[in-house]
Amino acid sequence: MEIKRNIVFGSGPLGLWVAQMLVEQYKQVAVVNRSGQVAHKISDQIDIIAGDGNDSEKVYEICRGADAVFHCAMPPYTQWPEKFPSLTRGILDGVKRAGCKLIYADNLYGYGDTEGLPVTESLPYRATGRKGKVRAEMAEMLLKEPGLKVVIARGSDFYGPMVTNSAFGGMFFKAALSGKPASVLGNVDLPHTYTYIKDFARALVRLSDQDDAVGQVWHVANPPTVTTRRLVSLVEEHLQKPVRIRSAGKRMVSFLGLFNPMLKEMSEMMYEWEQPYIVDHRKYEDRFGNDSTPHEIAIRETLEWYRASPDIT
Repeated sequence: MEIKRNIVFGSGPLGLWVAQMLVEQYKQVAVVNRSGQVAHKISDQIDIIAGDGNDSEKVYEICRGADAVFHCAMPPYTQWPEKFPSLTRGILDGVKRAGCKLIYADNLYGYGDTEGLPVTESLPYRATGRKGKVRAEMAEMLLKEPGLKVVIARGSDFYGPMVTNSAFGGMFFKAALSGKPASVLGNVDLPHTYTYIKDFARALVRLSDQDDAVGQVWHVANPPTVTTRRLVSLVEEHLQKPVRIRSAGKRMVSFLGLFNPMLKEMSEMMYEWEQPYIVDHRKYEDRFGNDSTPHEIAIRETLEWYRASPDIT
């Protein structure tokens, strides 16, 4: 049996889970980042390669002969407008020259404020913030590139094992486990679609095997949309103790952003947390079904990972 070779750019939680799931399908996998090292323990069957995605020649050398390439790389959150387009262009040019299929892991920022209406793939790009604009710019760049075989998969705000820097990540789970007040964003009683990191990775891998998915945008399947408060209650059920929460609205995030660059960048996204934010994934579900992980299981697995990773900052 011929073993398929796959390349994953980016060693964040999504890239590492994509690599892990590819290995579980008996595929040859290499993860590429600038340092050639990863922060989390992964399978010994995954190769780690040092390489800069901005360098299209290096990308071509790495990807030559591969079946599929996954773009899960990103610069620091505070530097997206300055560094993200060139990174994506470098990966695009190298992958196109190598003749591989490119699967791009995107988020929903490009749509902008949908004023509480469901987020569908048919919405126009109306982002007004700098991070939303750059996401829309890159998606259009990829889809309009002649001769590029590209699939775009979009997830919502995600959480799960290895996810530390997210709205529902380390600041919340570490505090909840230690009995300290746990920080969340916005109105916790509004419905908000959350994506489990493993579901996102599984969708990327599945889409990589479907030739008829090329040239399209797909919202990955998620469990039923619930409120943030409901997720907190699931954490309480697993911990068997109450979790005190501190919710920061737009005004507080803007104020704290004067001292914290990450929170300053979050302020333009606060529309997600001050009105219903519901992602429609019917296109994906109609094509592949919905095997997303129930939040009850996802929360348990996330807590187990944080318990086993006490040194994570």
